[in-house]
Amino acid sequence: MRGFITMAVKHIKPRTPGSRGTILLDRTDLTKKHSGKNIVKSLVKKLKKNTGRNNQGRITCRHKGGGNKKKYRLVDFKRDKIGVPATVREIEYDPNRNVHLALLFYVDGDKRYILAPKGLSIGATVSSGPEAEFKPGNAMALRDIPLGEFVHNIEMTPGRGGQMVRSAGLAAQLLAKEGEFATLRLPSAEMRKVPLDCFATIGELGNSDIKNTVLGKAGRSRHRGIKPTVRGSVMNPVDHPHGGGEGKCPIGGIPKSPWGKRQGLKTRSRKKGSNRLIITSRKGTKVAGI
Repeated sequence: MRGFITMAVKHIKPRTPGSRGTILLDRTDLTKKHSGKNIVKSLVKKLKKNTGRNNQGRITCRHKGGGNKKKYRLVDFKRDKIGVPATVREIEYDPNRNVHLALLFYVDGDKRYILAPKGLSIGATVSSGPEAEFKPGNAMALRDIPLGEFVHNIEMTPGRGGQMVRSAGLAAQLLAKEGEFATLRLPSAEMRKVPLDCFATIGELGNSDIKNTVLGKAGRSRHRGIKPTVRGSVMNPVDHPHGGGEGKCPIGGIPKSPWGKRQGLKTRSRKKGSNRLIITSRKGTKVAGI
């Protein structure tokens, strides 16, 4: 369908009911891959569908199932090739996450995927280690990053690989360094201490316009493996605590999950070891145990 492009999103002309109000991402600047061809086979693996079920076949994550076939891209979250420069050969779409991937060709012949930050283009050179420049895509330890810089793909344990700030458009800010810890302000507004030896990547993650998209029809959700969500109030009492009643009956009590458990309870353990590293939680209060 033809449409008009505004920045990185594309408004579809309402020629059919499914296209009315649809806003999709404009991916013309990405490297095109035709039906999975011409991909680096060493960097992908088969992704088996589990439809939200565990090893016993029971549904443990609802509203999952179906969807198009896809392969998992092996992303380098560790960035452990210290001092070896690489060239960005392609910027690709990843069906498993909302941020794009950059395909790196290292000078020693190695090839790896990394999360593509904002401002990283094809042909750019990136590296990791204390000698790397302060530009988007380069990775180094927090002790080597200047205060005030925005970072992503942050490790929580040195050498384990990035675990925090990995979604599209996100970045954390390095605020302070004291002793063996750095203080970061996460996108959730949580203030957290992270060891200075942990690696992080400079810059803000790209594809921030994904939050402005409108799928337009239920079929696009089904293609992504997302099944419809049915309200508990329209079910029978045997199927949900909110079910039953005459007409549109209100809940009439404390909201409960489909298994009758009270909702809204805090599930984070008060004895969790990393609580001592949280200065201020995302709710703006100190975490118990600090």
